[in-house]
Amino acid sequence: MRQDARGSGSRPRLIVGISGASGVAYGARLLILLKDLPVETHLVMSRTAEMTLALETDLKPADLRAHADVVHAIGDMAAPISSGSFPTLGMIIAPCSIRSMSEIATGVTTTLLTRAADVVLKERRRLVLAVRETPLHTGHLRTMAALSEMGAIIAPPVPALYAKPQTIDEMIDHSVGRLLDLFGLDTGTVRRWGGATPKV
Repeated sequence: MRQDARGSGSRPRLIVGISGASGVAYGARLLILLKDLPVETHLVMSRTAEMTLALETDLKPADLRAHADVVHAIGDMAAPISSGSFPTLGMIIAPCSIRSMSEIATGVTTTLLTRAADVVLKERRRLVLAVRETPLHTGHLRTMAALSEMGAIIAPPVPALYAKPQTIDEMIDHSVGRLLDLFGLDTGTVRRWGGATPKV
């Protein structure tokens, strides 16, 4: 684990972004699972994400903020996570909208969410985008290819049916666990191929 990514109490920092795409439950669950790990979470959530939260869940924005160690306002372009001098492990955006993805790809960022992602890329840290859209047209695919070439990981939250999930929550937990695998963080929610059923 890189020493320079550590925050208070020697815990590594991870930025969690939640955009307005459908699938806000992924971001909500991500924050909950990270509470049990030795990670300092920095949350930035778009205004559209707050609307989607009301449409798709019974949660309030305050519920999500309560699970984060640090919360940054979407319009606060002077927040620590907007600077490369603020060390982190990287950033996950779950879900990631096509608009957010496109802003990150061009470097023309208008919110703290996309600015923080741009910083992660320029500092060569890990950026994971759980893009939520289907079907994808050629423009979407070209943008994804461009981001991949820049070092981002495009990780759509695709259900792992080999795990034989019985509920939507199990599918979400597995997908979120796999996203965190990319940072070397084990939530205990992933059913590994050839392994035992996870205990949640």
